[in-house]
Amino acid sequence: MANLLNRIKDTIEADFHSMLDHKEQKNPISLLNHYLRQCEKEVEKARKLVERQATLQGEFRRELEKARKYAEKRAGQAELANEAAEMDLYEFAKQEQLQFEERADRLSQVMDEAGIELKRLEQKYEKMKHKLKDMSIKRMELMGKENSVRAHHKMDLVLENSSPNQPFNRFDEMESYIDQLEKKVNRDYYMSSIDARFVALEKGVEKQESHSST
Repeated sequence: MANLLNRIKDTIEADFHSMLDHKEQKNPISLLNHYLRQCEKEVEKARKLVERQATLQGEFRRELEKARKYAEKRAGQAELANEAAEMDLYEFAKQEQLQFEERADRLSQVMDEAGIELKRLEQKYEKMKHKLKDMSIKRMELMGKENSVRAHHKMDLVLENSSPNQPFNRFDEMESYIDQLEKKVNRDYYMSSIDARFVALEKGVEKQESHSST
């Protein structure tokens, strides 16, 4: 149990950095996700160990209470047998009383040690959870930076020249296209207006000629 934090440290500081050096690793965030999942498994194992330690302490406590109860019972029976001059029963009860008292003393010591160990394990488990949370936050921070870099890169492709042979960027090309389209529309409109005026003029001339002929 005491080596769990060291195992996480070794996983993060040794294996992780060595694998990052491999040329085929092009996505460190993905690799970090993998190691975080491994760490989550280690934390889950630690949680189960802490729960097991708490369960054992509870079992020690129950056995202690049972031993004390039987010791008191045998002490009362020994007193009763002594008053009744039943010496064989008295000897049996006293021997049982001593055995239960010794067992209770041993269980009391073991339970105290288990309690101290449980507190230590709980403290280390809390540290592991905080460490895992810090790594998760670090992952989100790295993901934010990675997303920002990708966003800037994509925006730069739009805002800046993507090739030295390209005279305009995409926005400039779009603005140029709109300008050309506007000029074409205006020109077509102007030409259509001119044609309409010529048609009206021609009709006016024809009308005048017809009146003159009459």
